[in-house]
Amino acid sequence: MPPSCIESLMLPVKTVKWVGDADGVLDLLDQRLLPQRVERLQCQTPQQVYEAIRTLAVRGAPAIGVAAAYGVCLALRNKPEETPLAEAKTLVAQTTLHLASSRPTAVNLFAALNRMKAVVQTSPPCTAQFKQRLLDEAHAINQQEQDNCQTIGRCGAPLVPDGKAVLTHCNAGALATTGIGTALAPFYIARQQHKRFTVYADETRPLLQGARLTAWELTQAGIETVVICDSMAAALMQAGRIQAVFVGADRIAANGDTANKIGTLGLSILARHYDIPFYVAAPSSTFDRSLPDGAAIPIEQRNGNEIRRFNDTLITPSQAETWNPAFDVTSAQYITAFITEHGILRPPFAESIAQTIPQQTDQHDKRESYE
Repeated sequence: MPPSCIESLMLPVKTVKWVGDADGVLDLLDQRLLPQRVERLQCQTPQQVYEAIRTLAVRGAPAIGVAAAYGVCLALRNKPEETPLAEAKTLVAQTTLHLASSRPTAVNLFAALNRMKAVVQTSPPCTAQFKQRLLDEAHAINQQEQDNCQTIGRCGAPLVPDGKAVLTHCNAGALATTGIGTALAPFYIARQQHKRFTVYADETRPLLQGARLTAWELTQAGIETVVICDSMAAALMQAGRIQAVFVGADRIAANGDTANKIGTLGLSILARHYDIPFYVAAPSSTFDRSLPDGAAIPIEQRNGNEIRRFNDTLITPSQAETWNPAFDVTSAQYITAFITEHGILRPPFAESIAQTIPQQTDQHDKRESYE
């Protein structure tokens, strides 16, 4: 098998990996420590996976879906083979519910857990085979995400302007997936095709995923990267220095309205004003056709200390309140196209999404079955 794009670019990262057999462990890159330290977490229980997702040790919609799938497998780690099958299935069902409560917005989490729930409905002859089926399904989810990333990269690479500059927000690269990323995947493939371009990375306040994570992985891959404060994007566009914007997504409604990291909405409006293409790259697992539009997407509210503090230093008056949504919703009218593993989707999105995204991903209970 030929080396992946990440391997050929010598990017030293594997965000999520399973080590061992059905009684193995989940090995995660701890993204809270990047870029200062590269350390890994060994998760042996579902609760450890829950905390890793909740605290953003693992983050990015595809990556948390895969991590949660493996977290379900950990529910039966080292359970004896003589454990009654009914008991094992009950434990797994409880674990899927718990992991689903870790974060509310990224639909990939619920899509992956639904697939693990489906294994519970099968009829394996014993607990040992049940454990193996769970692990096989988690591996399949992982492989599908990796394959999707490669295809998204190939589909999106022609949109990367040669000799020009692009802008991205937050991190939708290898660190957010188990493959080469979504929004960054076209950059990696374009680089393989010998295109030369510059990527401007918004720092992405308050947790600096752009400055810490996107800049780290792009520079590791040898791609020219410039980090800017979020407030500088408008000036860059006004100066004519940005030719395209590429972002990822955490949930996409049936009409194309898209939830992504807070700040994405503002960029989309700026891009429309300056007539700059605005691309959203995401696998079909990120589309939630059970939601008619973005108004129905749940938006995670995070702890205000993420704004108040930088590391251990208080940077705001203690009396000041905060408002800290993790995501905003970009209206479909500001999106030029979606880059998916099924190709490029263009307006009208209600039609192109319905016609292109496979029906099996349109699971009405992706979200509702966990509420």
